[in-house]
Amino acid sequence: MENVISKASPRGGLEGAMEGAVSVIKVGGAVVEDAQQLAALLDNFSAIPGKKILVHGGGRRATKVAAQLGIESHMVNGRRITDSEMLSVVTMVYGGLVNKNLVAQLQAKGVNALGLTGADMDIIRSHKRPLKKVKMEDGTEQMVDFGYVGDVDYANGERLAELLNSGVIPVVAPLTHDGEGNILNTNADTMASTVAKALAQYFDVTLIYSFEKKGVLSNPDDDDSVIPTITRESYDKYVADGTISGGMMPKIENAFEAVEAGVKRVIITLATAIDGNHGTVIS
Repeated sequence: MENVISKASPRGGLEGAMEGAVSVIKVGGAVVEDAQQLAALLDNFSAIPGKKILVHGGGRRATKVAAQLGIESHMVNGRRITDSEMLSVVTMVYGGLVNKNLVAQLQAKGVNALGLTGADMDIIRSHKRPLKKVKMEDGTEQMVDFGYVGDVDYANGERLAELLNSGVIPVVAPLTHDGEGNILNTNADTMASTVAKALAQYFDVTLIYSFEKKGVLSNPDDDDSVIPTITRESYDKYVADGTISGGMMPKIENAFEAVEAGVKRVIITLATAIDGNHGTVIS
């Protein structure tokens, strides 16, 4: 678990100005790559009233650009190994190509969007992930060097809140920094959870993970088999019987951490259904 704290005091100088609700929406790389799904999501995001933040991925685009540059992508259990060449690619793709295209499309819809990485305004700082023991698909365990991947230390909730209160809509790319001049690749689900937790002391925060499914499914072959609510107890049962596995597990773990840190609601849902009334509620 990341040691995520806000640099601001819950009773700091912004108290009183920090009222109301904030929606933190995370959109995955698969949706970013699908023009139709992305257009629908941005329409729905633009329609969300009040303060809001968009956190995005872009892994598929990074893999495609890397291949065009002759750089091979390496993954371990769905997590990207980020060597120095790949770090250059993800910095360009996440912080530039994907982020600025999203900002431009939101500006066209009248949304006063501002593209950010964790390094901008020092909003999210992290440390380089140490060697980590990972359980492989064959059941063995290996020590893995993920390279320039950042594990979050803190998020600056006060600065994010100041942006929101000034009418700015942050669009956050999955990049952080270590305070020593180094950019680090950071999981987008973790970024969204980190932002939500940092803002929870100031606002009533709803965190929505949007992707290409209607929610967490009890049957991966049935798109309508959405599990309406997942608690910690039911989650353990779903993991034990294999209903929930793979990349959905860290997403739900991030969701539980957000709830435990004071985020009011966490929902996993379809990218075209981010109004808070659909999908799987994590409680």
